[in-house]
This record gives sequence, C-alpha cells and structure tokens, in this order.
Amino acid sequence: MDSPLAVFSSAGAGALLVAGTLYCLFAFLLGPVEKNSNPAVNLSGGSIAAGNVRDKYEFRRPKETVRVTDKVPDFVDTFYNLVTDIYEWGWGQSFHFSPPVPGKSDGEASKLHELMIVDLIGARPGDRILDVGCGIGGPMRTIAAHSGANVVGITINDYQVNRARTHNKKAGLDKQCDVVQGNFLAMPFPSNSFDGAYSIEATCHAPKLEEVYAEIFRVLKPGALYTSYDWITTEKYRPEEDAEIIQGIERGNALPGLRSYSDITAAAREVGFEVVRVRDLAREPTTARWLEVGRMTYWRNHVVITVLAALGIAPKGTVDVHDMLRKTADWLARGGEKDIFSPMHMILCRKPA
Repeated sequence: MDSPLAVFSSAGAGALLVAGTLYCLFAFLLGPVEKNSNPAVNLSGGSIAAGNVRDKYEFRRPKETVRVTDKVPDFVDTFYNLVTDIYEWGWGQSFHFSPPVPGKSDGEASKLHELMIVDLIGARPGDRILDVGCGIGGPMRTIAAHSGANVVGITINDYQVNRARTHNKKAGLDKQCDVVQGNFLAMPFPSNSFDGAYSIEATCHAPKLEEVYAEIFRVLKPGALYTSYDWITTEKYRPEEDAEIIQGIERGNALPGLRSYSDITAAAREVGFEVVRVRDLAREPTTARWLEVGRMTYWRNHVVITVLAALGIAPKGTVDVHDMLRKTADWLARGGEKDIFSPMHMILCRKPA
C-alpha cells in the first residue's frame, strides 16, 4: 500500500499538471500574461505581511465602511496593498482602461490614451506636472518621456511609491519623475506650484470630489490646465433597476460611491475651474470594445494564482483577492453592456488666470 505522503505527492503532482496544462491552453488562446516586469511568483500583499493578507481581505465587508469619510484613505490604502501586484502582473504598469485603436495592440492603445493628456494640458519640456493618484507610475513615465516635462506623482500607498521609484530608475527617468506618498485631499505641495495636472481613474476614490478638485485647483498656477479620466454613471443609469451592478463595481474597487456624469462638471465649477471640454471616451463608436475586460483572461490568471497559493509562493488570501477582482470584472462588463457606466469620462479644466 502506498504511504499517505506518496498519495499526497502524486495527487499534488497531478493537480499541478492539470493546472499547468490549462494555463498553457489559455496562454495559447489568449497570449501570455507575463508581459510586464512583475512575474507571478512575486505576487505579494504590498505593505501587508504575507500572513495577514487573508485577514485584510475582509476590508471589503461591510460595504458601509467606505461610506464613512474619515475611513476612506485607509480603506483605499489597504485595497492597493492587496491588488497592486495583481494589477501589475495582469495589466502592466498602467492601471487603467483605454479605448481600443484599430491596428494597435492593447499596450499601444494604452500609451496613446496617456499621450492624449500631453496635448490636452499642453505639457512642455521643463514644465512641472502633477499626476494625482499615480499608482506605480506607468502614465507618468510615458508622459514625461514624450513631453520632456518633469512629473510629480502622489499616491496614498507606500508600496506603490517604492514600485514607482524602482520603475522610474529602470527607465532612466528618476531625475524627471518623482513620487511622494500622501493623501490627495491634503497634498504636501505649495500653492500655485504646478504648470499642469492630470488624473487617470483616481479621483473616483475621493469621498467628496469637491475636496480633491479644490486641492488640485490650489496647487495649479493661474492659467494652468487639469484633465481627468474618471469613472461615472451615465444618463442611462436607473437606480431602481441598476443599483446591484453599480454597487458591485463600487465594492470591488474600493469606491465611496460612483458619481453621475453631471456631478463631475458641477464639482469642477464649484471649486473655481473653468470647464473647457467634456467628453466620454468610452462611448465613441470605435471604443465600444473597452468593456471586453477579458473574463477568460481572469480565469486564466486565477488558475496561476491558485497554483502559486497552493505551493506557498503567493500569500494566503491572494486567491480570495483575485476572485474578488474576477467578479468585479463581470460587474464592470455588465455596466458597460447596459451603457450605465463609463471608466473614461474626460473633463478638461482651466484655473482662471
């Protein structure tokens, strides 16, 4: 009779073989996931100790936690400790949606989406530009390299600061790009000190949009431009019919509550901005494919993370966190299919001269 250890080893080897076969099939059909600088074996809980990831995963329950204004910064910080490595592994260094461009890869389309900001705010060599909610700095490096401007990013998450600085140095842009840890509701910058600013899918984390807009307004020089790509509900959203979808998006992305498209313009004007242009980049005829967030890709990634967690390489709880993201991807797709949600509502504002 085989020993229990031998049976366990045989079963484990069989499970790994099946998982490996499935992953190879997914990779053949969908392309390899490790297209960036953070391989799956490096998945972590950010600044959270590996043994505490499962405990911190409970941050998403109950949903009411994020409705309390003074708890939002800690809530968002915990969220990005949990998801940063997964995002970087699965998405690359830019954590945002982008409109697909015919004839361009997803990575190329993402860079074009970022480079449009250079034109919108008129970034030039030597300008000092602010990235509000910079993540690990993918857009920052693209914008700095293309425009010649000096970009300063702010993120609430200390782990993202370290990742961003590492990438800045590897890209040879550490003299041109800087990252600071801080709350964008109370930024550690002097008033009238930036020549332009932008945010990409970041200010949706603010409990009150007027507060972050007021801070951006304060640090911009008179006449400077600010543009934002943000998450919103469209005019087709009906709370009595669609609340479950929107709440699913909010829960899975650490959002205090999605705002309507009209709230964005109203908040900008309330703090003193002149609204130059408003446009939903997700609703152009050529961009309907943004909602193809890749359900199969999430399943492919889930296989890898499950295997790594079983082997003790990924922290306990990583599977739970990724499963949350996989379910959230479904809510995002459903919101896009019903045209009640957009992740690319663009507004361009000017601080009066």
